[in-house]
Amino acid sequence: MRNGINHNRPRGGLVAALDIGSTKIGCLIAKPGADATGGKIQKARIVGIGHQVSKGVRSGIVVDMDSVEQAIRSTVEAAEKMAGENIDEVVVNINIGKPKSRLIAYEVSIAGHEIGDADLRRILDPQGLVENEPVGTEVIHNIPVGYSIDGNKGIRDPRGMFGERLGVNMHIISAESGPVRNLETAIARCHLGIESKVLGAYASALACVVEDERQMGVTCVDMGGGTTSIAVFFDGELVHTDSIPVGGQHVSNDIARGLATSLQHAERMKTLYGNAIPSTNDDREVIKVPLVGEENNPEAGQIPRSMLVGIIRPRIEETLEMVRDRLAAAGFNKVAGRRMVLTGGAGQLPGLPELAGTILDKQVRVGKPMTMDGLAEAASGPAFSTCVGLLSHALDRKRNLPNDVFRQESFKAEGRLGRLGHWLKENF
Repeated sequence: MRNGINHNRPRGGLVAALDIGSTKIGCLIAKPGADATGGKIQKARIVGIGHQVSKGVRSGIVVDMDSVEQAIRSTVEAAEKMAGENIDEVVVNINIGKPKSRLIAYEVSIAGHEIGDADLRRILDPQGLVENEPVGTEVIHNIPVGYSIDGNKGIRDPRGMFGERLGVNMHIISAESGPVRNLETAIARCHLGIESKVLGAYASALACVVEDERQMGVTCVDMGGGTTSIAVFFDGELVHTDSIPVGGQHVSNDIARGLATSLQHAERMKTLYGNAIPSTNDDREVIKVPLVGEENNPEAGQIPRSMLVGIIRPRIEETLEMVRDRLAAAGFNKVAGRRMVLTGGAGQLPGLPELAGTILDKQVRVGKPMTMDGLAEAASGPAFSTCVGLLSHALDRKRNLPNDVFRQESFKAEGRLGRLGHWLKENF
């Protein structure tokens, strides 16, 4: 157990994912399996599940180190107890530090020889470019989204080809170092190492978005408790991400203030009676509202359901309009087409997909995480998309690394800032 004294844990080949959110902390532990010859990982079974209410995190930012540490310890210990083994490292989500997403272009000379893995390593990890990274920021992902040879664009895998100059378009995702270090410290205080860090929106999309959607173009919006995260895919690649510090918790706060009730009752009313779209029966349905300080009073206040919907809808509209405006400002409101996947705990609000489709002019579906062997029904809803996506990302890395450099994201690379408009002209 994680008691701060004895931490001699067997590795056991386990893979663990830790989702630290503003309202919930979740941990999944999986045991990878091998094929019949004992070669590459073919499948994995979830053997440990832990989750509890988050403490010390607000809008994705650590605000109370002791509370976060205690919540992480309790969550991980529950998953370890179920798995029957302890873990050493976790794959963790990053929704903090104001993540920034940008596309850059870079070229290297290959002098006419056949392109191999060494050339890909060189172009994905060019010396000296990291120095251009702004002070106080940290690269989270460095994802190649397309290669070129002698100016010929649209090459998916250049290995085995010939040319004079090899180019790459890379998607760089970075975040402020301070908030990221705070999160790392909270995890380290639980005597856990960090195997890798994955952007929360990226992880959620890995769990919910199917391959055909990624190829055709799709926008994945993860509405969590404290943040709403965006991931845009086109031609099978992640081309843009963004994060807005507004989520389901803000809706609950609005209800609590508007109806003078506690946050606990506000959350309960939102879950049981909330809707993003009003109906004709809302005025007829009456809801009991315990006032703050009078929870034990049997004569609770009563309101029509229409009043509750009238509080919820403006905040949801504001959040969706912010998503729309952020996508438009970045130039990605039309790139990914009209397909949108809505996930996250706050994304389960009735009427939200219809309202999102109207405001963003997209075809919206609610995304649930992929089915995994051993995943309990209680952990299979949209609220666990990020956690399942983290596990999927970790397992995928174990399948492909270290031999496959084509899909590596661990390089710390930077380069001259490519113009977004130029990149779009090349690809559309």
